[in-house]
Amino acid sequence: MVSSPETTQPPHGLSLVIDFVNTLDLETGVDELSDADGLAKWLAGHDLLDPTAAKPSDRERRRAIDLREALRALMLAHNGAPRAERAGAELDRAAHAGALRVHFGGDGRARLDADARGVERALAQLLIPVVDAGADGSWERVKACRADDCLWAFYDRSRNRSGVWCDMAVCGNRTKVRAFRQRAPKRTRR
Repeated sequence: MVSSPETTQPPHGLSLVIDFVNTLDLETGVDELSDADGLAKWLAGHDLLDPTAAKPSDRERRRAIDLREALRALMLAHNGAPRAERAGAELDRAAHAGALRVHFGGDGRARLDADARGVERALAQLLIPVVDAGADGSWERVKACRADDCLWAFYDRSRNRSGVWCDMAVCGNRTKVRAFRQRAPKRTRR
């Protein structure tokens, strides 16, 4: 069976980063990181944190949310929003706190790994796919939907990298209908 672009995973493990950003669903109001238990469950469910580890602190939960929103800001910038300078500083903070470092194997190949422990390590590991994808330009294909009431993270599979909505049938259509209604002349009743 041949896989289609829609069924293949984004390269470099970017689906993990996309899933992390999508822990907040603006449409339903559900935030999987709304408490420390939710953060622990999400990180453990994605093999980033030992399920028997100590419960994350509220400070660690806030750091996770800061990282999530910094990643979303960068994804929005990939989709035409203004550059997100402060977002880069947040990624730097997470990389530093997680002791993200280059390690060389016996074959001389370089790989990134986070040398810290716990939640700081887990958050730094989320940055590894971003770094790996930056090398071949696929990181710029990770975008956040332009619809203000959505902002869902997605991987732009369009040939010319022009995708702007997570789902054309939903967010794209809604946006086009709103724009049409704003342009249409107002009808008056007789």
